[in-house]
Amino acid sequence: MDDKKPVKFVIPTIIIIVIIIGGWYASTRQKKEDMVTSISKDDLITVTAPLPNASVTSPLPISGEARGTWYFEASFPVKLYDANGKLLGSVAATTASDWMTENYIPFTALLTFKSPATATGTLVLEKDNPSGLPEHANEIIIPVTFSVATTTLINTAAPQNRTVKLYYYDASKDRDSKGVVLCSRQGLVAVERRIPATMTPLQDAVKLLIQGKLTPEEKSAGISTEYPLSGLVLMGATRNGTTTLTLAFSDPEHKTSGGVCRANVLWYQIEATAKQFPGMPEIKFAPKELFHP
Repeated sequence: MDDKKPVKFVIPTIIIIVIIIGGWYASTRQKKEDMVTSISKDDLITVTAPLPNASVTSPLPISGEARGTWYFEASFPVKLYDANGKLLGSVAATTASDWMTENYIPFTALLTFKSPATATGTLVLEKDNPSGLPEHANEIIIPVTFSVATTTLINTAAPQNRTVKLYYYDASKDRDSKGVVLCSRQGLVAVERRIPATMTPLQDAVKLLIQGKLTPEEKSAGISTEYPLSGLVLMGATRNGTTTLTLAFSDPEHKTSGGVCRANVLWYQIEATAKQFPGMPEIKFAPKELFHP
C-alpha cells in the first residue's frame, strides 16, 4: 500500500499543473486576440499608428492606408485637438502611390504640435473634400493621451516648404526644321519654386503659375509666358472618379481665348504644371469654353 502513495500524490499534481498551464495559455491567447493593431472606418481607411488611447509626443508619426477616394491631390488633412477642442497642430497625410484608384494605398504623416493644456485629446483624419459639400465629408477620430514630456514642449518647428515646377514656354525650343513655331508641348520649360507645404499643392502651383512671375535670368534664357491674364482666377479642383481632374477657372474677360496657337500654349502650361503630381489623370477645364480660339 505504501508504494502506491506517491502515485496518488503525483496524478493530482499533474492535473493541477495541466490546469494552470491551460489557464495561462487561454489567458495569453485571449489577450493576443483582444490586442488592437489598427482602427478602421467604413471600409475606407485603416490607421495603424497611433492606436486609440496611445500616449503621444510631438512630433507624432501617423501611418495607415486608405482608399484612393479618401485622398485629393495625393493627400488629406490630419488635425490634433486637445480635450477643450483647441487645435494643436495640423498636417497633410500623403501617399507616394497612385491615388486615382479605389484600392487601399498607404499614407504617412509627421505632425508637430503645440504643448497641450489637457491630458487627453483627439486625432482627426479627414477625408479630403475639395467640394466642401457635407455629403462628401467623412473622418475617423482617434482618442489619444499626451505624455508628460509633451506638456513642456514648445513648438519651434519652422514652417515646412516644398519644391514645385511651373511650366512656361520657350518658342526657340518649339520649331520645326523650317523654323516654324509649332505651338506644342515641346516648347515647355520647367522652373522651380519653393512654396509652403499645404494640403492643396496642385492648386497652389497652378495659382502661382498663372501669376506669371519670371525672374530676369529666366527671361534672358528665352522663357516667356502670357500669364498673368486679367481676371483669370483658379476657383478650385474637382476629382471625377479615377480618370479625370477638372480645374475650374473664372475668366470673365475671356482672356484665355484668341487663336489656336495661343490657347494651346496657355493650356499646356497649366496641364504640365498639374501633371507633375503623382497619380494625375486627364486634366480638364471648366467651363469648357476656356482655352479655345
